[in-house]
Amino acid sequence: MTACKRCGYNARLLRLPPCADLTMPETDHDYLERILTARVYDAAIETPLDAAPNLSRRINNTVLIKREDMQPVFSFKLRGAYNRMAQLTPEELARGVVTASAGNHAQGVAYSSRVLKCKATIFMPATTPRIKVDAVLRNGAEVVLIGDSFSDCYDSAVQRAKETGATFVHPYDDPYVIAGQGTIGMELLRQHTGKIDVIFIPVGGGGLISGIASYIKRLRPETRIVGVEPTDANAMYLSLKLGERVVLPQVGIFADGVAVKQVGSETFRLAQKLVDEVILVDTDAMCAAIKDVFEETRSILEPSGALAVAGAKAWAARENATGQTFITIASGANMNFDRLRYVAEQAELGEQREAVIAVTLPERPGAFRTLCSAIGARNITEFNYRYADTEQAHVFVGLSINKRSEVTSLIENLAEAGLAAIDLTDNELAKLHIRHLVGGHAPHVDNERVLRFEFPERPGALLNFLNTMSTEWNISLFHYRNHGADYGRTLVGMQVPPSDEAAFAAFLEKLGYRYWVETDNVAYKHFLG
Repeated sequence: MTACKRCGYNARLLRLPPCADLTMPETDHDYLERILTARVYDAAIETPLDAAPNLSRRINNTVLIKREDMQPVFSFKLRGAYNRMAQLTPEELARGVVTASAGNHAQGVAYSSRVLKCKATIFMPATTPRIKVDAVLRNGAEVVLIGDSFSDCYDSAVQRAKETGATFVHPYDDPYVIAGQGTIGMELLRQHTGKIDVIFIPVGGGGLISGIASYIKRLRPETRIVGVEPTDANAMYLSLKLGERVVLPQVGIFADGVAVKQVGSETFRLAQKLVDEVILVDTDAMCAAIKDVFEETRSILEPSGALAVAGAKAWAARENATGQTFITIASGANMNFDRLRYVAEQAELGEQREAVIAVTLPERPGAFRTLCSAIGARNITEFNYRYADTEQAHVFVGLSINKRSEVTSLIENLAEAGLAAIDLTDNELAKLHIRHLVGGHAPHVDNERVLRFEFPERPGALLNFLNTMSTEWNISLFHYRNHGADYGRTLVGMQVPPSDEAAFAAFLEKLGYRYWVETDNVAYKHFLG
């Protein structure tokens, strides 16, 4: 029996017509049969479905975690990669395979190439965490680092495949890959025979959610399928909302495993039919979810691996759901160790267990005692103070809390004591920079523009910023802190005369980094301006 030359399917075996496109079927083929006949277990394992009793009690719903982080490559991606490559003929294997990946699919292809004894060339973004790059190299694959996201290295990988005659193994938009990921759904229904209200699934290009949904919706149509994306990498959310595939101009790379600018054609088609909704979560929520899973399992997920847990918490809170059964897909655990510091810092904010406030103190005896009395027995996580002038001072305070409503109550108590306070818990400038800065106000700095920049954390990125900036603009403030394989986050104050307005705008355009103007931010005005 010969496979279809276009999509690779064995049409006679699956009783399907040949495809009209290079990778996409012409008709709506039956993915249930594809999943049942998928070849994944020569390389992948059936992962456990673990209970999360502590989290379940906290959100008043039963939470189960599908442990794809326990695969040999610490990610579900091995399933789809091996299923696709296992269909190749000996001649195709001899020519090797090529792929583009943000990391986890790369490891799946590299591991599969070692099992199948074929050459693999992997194109990966330059921002890929080192732990993923090293894992690919250990499996004997060639690595080419290029660009900042999956989309940046995809074209180069496709071109290499054309030049060499190697097979391009798509990370998500391939029927065999989708079917391989769909075997997770098959395992779920074997492992949990009772009612399943919602399955929460991380979404990047859409291969995982379309595969699982294809199986679950055929057998349990009443089960809701909810995708989870980062707020700054929401290609599927927008595509489903607008009814067509969108291309994001840029994507956040904290959750590098789902940093995709455009979802797949076939995965979008399936998602439109099978996915009930996509919910968005931010970085703080992902960090909190990493901590949740660690407390349950003592395992550390990567940010994209924790998306489903973060989504389950957000969805339960939004719907005021109780007594339901949630399954969350822990999709991967390829976490760089040096990123843990940032995750730990943000987790308390994401779980709303820490609040950050700014308090204005009059410069008079006893004011500091009044502040401490108002705070009472609450645990202080951080306290920064600097004399401002003879009239008043601004104090930056971090506090442990049990729920967000405590902040409102505290600010009211401070007001009754004659102390003005502002809640900065959601202020990114305060959380990322102000709390780490020293020095205080600079009243003699004229024409200061304060901007917060984000750029891919890679060698040379900071130097590129400085080289692009005009030497005529004096840097009056600078704060940069490395967060591991994440964004470079920099706060910059520059003295830019009004006459240079056009040149300054041109500089920001040429630089190409994401930025926010923070000159009017209340945190800046309180502590630095």
